[in-house]
Amino acid sequence: MQAANDPRPGDEPQVENPETEADAPAAEAAPAELDPWEELEAEATKWKEISMRTAAEIENLRKRTAREREEAVRFANQRLLEELLPVIDNFEMGMQAASQDKSSMIYIGMDMVRRQLHDFLAAQGVEEIPSDGMFDPNIHDAVAQEDCAKGEEGRILRVTRRGYKLRDRLLRPASVVVSKLPDQPGEA
Repeated sequence: MQAANDPRPGDEPQVENPETEADAPAAEAAPAELDPWEELEAEATKWKEISMRTAAEIENLRKRTAREREEAVRFANQRLLEELLPVIDNFEMGMQAASQDKSSMIYIGMDMVRRQLHDFLAAQGVEEIPSDGMFDPNIHDAVAQEDCAKGEEGRILRVTRRGYKLRDRLLRPASVVVSKLPDQPGEA
């Protein structure tokens, strides 16, 4: 049986180095012995940076909230206006039917209502999409193409349903009939 103090095979005898033990407390004490003023300045700098970042984040939040609120106010009526457009379309069809007798009181009254509707839409920032000239897929919806002997391909021939914008947003694209070049007899 081996004694408790006898070295075992594979165990290295532990020799204590007096130099290492003496240097260890000095090495540990070096970082801890910072000047208290330097520690306070470092702490103050850290909190100053945190407060500056927080202030910047709050300012960005204020600006973003104000921008979102302004946009919500500008486009608050969008859904209502979108639902009103088919009513205006039907009213315009009634105006076309009543235009046969422009001297009738019904036509005169309907024309006054039409002007009020257009003034209301203009006050809300709604404008009609221009549908003369060339087809633009961003604001027009081509519902048909027709051969056109003269002119160029892609020209708007007629509007089947008016389109509208609310400020810079598209409420509804204009439905249009677009010209195309006639098919040549040899093509098919």
